[in-house]
Amino acid sequence: MKLYLAGPDVFLSNALEVGHQKRIMCQARGFEGLYPLDNKLPEGEAAIFAANQGLMDKADAGLFNLSPFRGPSADVGTVFELGYMAAKGKKVFGYSNDGASYAARAVCSHGPTVEEEGVLRDRNGHMIERFGLTDNLMITEAVRSSGGFCLAKAEAGEPKLAAFSAFNACLAKIRGE
Repeated sequence: MKLYLAGPDVFLSNALEVGHQKRIMCQARGFEGLYPLDNKLPEGEAAIFAANQGLMDKADAGLFNLSPFRGPSADVGTVFELGYMAAKGKKVFGYSNDGASYAARAVCSHGPTVEEEGVLRDRNGHMIERFGLTDNLMITEAVRSSGGFCLAKAEAGEPKLAAFSAFNACLAKIRGE
């Protein structure tokens, strides 16, 4: 099975090494990992988009690093790719280095909060959804409705953003171990 490996990992200073390690982990379980930086990166944003879209189209399923990135939620580019693959009818899986609920992270990053008539609001008065999910319901439900799952596991190693522990646990669960 070919797995598209998406996430904010591509922004790490050692992104190529992280991608290589994740591809090796996939191979050890009988999967082929397709990492965006495997492409010879073309010039220009449209060409990069098309190259990544081509990898997603080749993949049988997607494995998405949904660890919080630059805020309480997953990387927006990663979430777009997750939605793209789910809309194509492909199974998508999510993993994160943070098991806290989205609401708990939003409170930490956008507090102080107030409770008004049973609704939690951030410092700007915007509602914070409280479904107990690890991210926005549209993300987690896209994963679930595709037949996939999300899991979270604290990361002890570096870089924490690579979420190797959760990635490995996700591969094991996909494999049925």
